[in-house]
Amino acid sequence: MKQQKFVSNSQESTRMFKSDFLEIFSKMHPATPLIIFVPVILFFMYQTLFILKLNWGYALLFIIGGLFVWTITEYILHRFLFHYKPSSKIGQRIHFIFHGVHHDYPNDAKRLVMAPAVSVPLAILFYYLFKALVGEAYVAPFFTGFVIGYLIYDMTHYAIHHFQFKNAFWQQIKKHHMVHHYVDDDNGYGVSSKFWDIIFRTDFKQPNNK
Repeated sequence: MKQQKFVSNSQESTRMFKSDFLEIFSKMHPATPLIIFVPVILFFMYQTLFILKLNWGYALLFIIGGLFVWTITEYILHRFLFHYKPSSKIGQRIHFIFHGVHHDYPNDAKRLVMAPAVSVPLAILFYYLFKALVGEAYVAPFFTGFVIGYLIYDMTHYAIHHFQFKNAFWQQIKKHHMVHHYVDDDNGYGVSSKFWDIIFRTDFKQPNNK
């Protein structure tokens, strides 16, 4: 297992852009995803129950389905998009902006949640994808579950880097992600859960989990 290169353990933000305007938009308060997406969840829940008038059983079923689909989406995005390593200088710069900066400065408190410039377009893309797959009648509760999963991921990611857990379950979640950062970034792509790491055999070798 290779040793992960580590640059800084400071919670302060490194500068990413020469432009002050761009630099402002590269940082955000950790509550930003909640401010943007909690109203989205409430809107689609209202649509589910009062416009589409689905019963609670069907609504809950599709919410759970959307939440489950988020878990595999989280894994795929982290493994194949965020950890794609381009060879060109421009590609490397884009990779650093999207995810590399987080690995070099893992405790940068202002760059721990997904930027709206990324999360909002992705949300729109996934909404229309799900609409095509599950149909207009069920996309609202399905997308609700998907967005709930995303918020759990983003809030969990922030907490992992800034909170000390006493609960054994959360300690294991934190340990899994810390090994990904400090020991082996070619494994351990699950953040809110290591379920898909186990399924796809990208969990860490047993000695490193002890």
